[in-house]
Amino acid sequence: MNIVERLRLGLAVATAKIVTGLVKTFKLGAASVLPGEISRRLYPRLLQLLSQQFRGGLILVVGTNGKTTTSLLLKDILVHKGYKVIHNSTGANLINGLITCLVTNSNLWGILSADYGILEVDENVLPLVLKECQPSHILALNLFRDQLDRYGEVDTISYRWQNAITPLNKDTYIIINGDDPTLCYLGQNLPQKVCYFGLNEPELYLDEIPHAVDSIYCPKCGTSLEYKGVYISHLGDYNCPSCDFTKSKLSVNSKEWPQILIGVYNKYNTLAAGLTAETIGIERDIINDTIHNFKAAFGRAEELTIQDKNIRILLSKNPVGMNETIRAVNDIREINPQSTILMVLNDRTPDGTDVSWIWDVDTEKLVAGGGNIVVSGDRLYDMALRLKYSLDTLNSNLNLIIEEKLSQAINKALELTAVGETLYIIPTYSAMLEVRKILLGREIL
Repeated sequence: MNIVERLRLGLAVATAKIVTGLVKTFKLGAASVLPGEISRRLYPRLLQLLSQQFRGGLILVVGTNGKTTTSLLLKDILVHKGYKVIHNSTGANLINGLITCLVTNSNLWGILSADYGILEVDENVLPLVLKECQPSHILALNLFRDQLDRYGEVDTISYRWQNAITPLNKDTYIIINGDDPTLCYLGQNLPQKVCYFGLNEPELYLDEIPHAVDSIYCPKCGTSLEYKGVYISHLGDYNCPSCDFTKSKLSVNSKEWPQILIGVYNKYNTLAAGLTAETIGIERDIINDTIHNFKAAFGRAEELTIQDKNIRILLSKNPVGMNETIRAVNDIREINPQSTILMVLNDRTPDGTDVSWIWDVDTEKLVAGGGNIVVSGDRLYDMALRLKYSLDTLNSNLNLIIEEKLSQAINKALELTAVGETLYIIPTYSAMLEVRKILLGREIL
C-alpha cells in the first residue's frame, strides 16, 4: 500500500470514528450504520482490507431467522475458549453496518487485532459481501419468505448464494441447515467443505404442515417432496419421490445437545453455533458450558423485569417466526393460560412494507387460549382484524384490546400482568426497538 492509499485509509477511519463520537455525544442514534457509509465513500476498499486481518478467520452468519442469536452464541463460545472476537452485536447487517463494526474496532490506521470476526449478514447482500471478503466459514441457517417487497422468493436468493459461494476458496467451511431442502440442495452443489446440522427428534414434529410453508417442492426436479414430518415450516425430514434428491446426512445428533432459550427454532440456533465451533476445534465441554450460561440478544427472547413483573420480548418479523413464537408462548401458557400478550405490528423499512404475511400466521392457536391480547403499532388495525377473524372461528374468552399509542399499550399490558407473572411482547423489528426504548430508555444495548 503506497503513501496515498495509507492516507486515504487513515482519513476514512478517522472520519468514521469522529462521526461515531458525534452521533453518540448528541444522542442521535446507535451510530451503527452512518460511520460505515461515510468511510466507505472515502475509501471503497475498506471492507476488503479490514475483513482479511483476522488471525483465525472471518465467519459470516446468514439466513432469514436466527442470525443475531446464533452469532452471539458463537461469539460467546469463542470468547469462552480465550479467543478475541469482533462481532456486529447491534445487528446492523448491511455493508455499511459491517464496515462500521470493523472500523470501530480498528486503530486509526485501520489495523485490527483479533482472532475471529463474526458478522451476521443480511441474506440479500451476501453476494455483495463475498465480492470483497474471503470468509473461513459461512453459516447458513434457513431461508423463509421475508419481506418479499425487498428480497423475492427463497429460490431466487439460493441461486444468488450459489453463484457467490462457488468461486470461494475450497477450504471454506459451509455450515448448512440440512432440514431446509433449498439449503441442503445448495450444499450438495458446492465444492467447499460442507457440513450439515439439523434435528433428529420426531417427537418435535408439528401435527400438520403450517400455512406459512415455503419450499415443499424438490429443488432439483420440482416434484412435491414427501415428508416424514416437519419441525418448522418446511424444515423437516424429506425426500423426493421422483428423483435422487434426499436430505443429506447430518453432522450432529441433536438429542445429544442442550438448548439455549425457548422454542424449537433456538434448538436450530444452538446446533448451528455448536457445529461451527467444533469445526474450529473447540471442545464440547466449553460449548456446552457456554450454552448453559447464554443470555439472549436484545429482543430475541430477551427477559426484563419492570415493576416486579417479568417481560419477555420475542421478535417476530415473518410468518414462520411468528408461528414459532406462538408455539413457544403457548407451551409456556399451559401453566398460566390467562397471561397477557402485547402484539406490535409496524410496516417500516426494517419490517417490510407489506404486512399481508400476517394472514399466513396461525393466530387461531394464539387466541384459542384466551387471556388478554393488547394490539398496537403502525398497522394495529390489520393485526386486530386478523385476530378478530381467528376469534370468529373459535369459542374463546379472549379479551382483545386495541391501543394506538404504544406507550399506553405497554402500560395497559403491564396493568393486566400480575406481579411475578410474565408479559409476552411480540413485535416486528422497528417495533421491538421502540418497545425497548420505552421500557429501558434506549433502543439497543
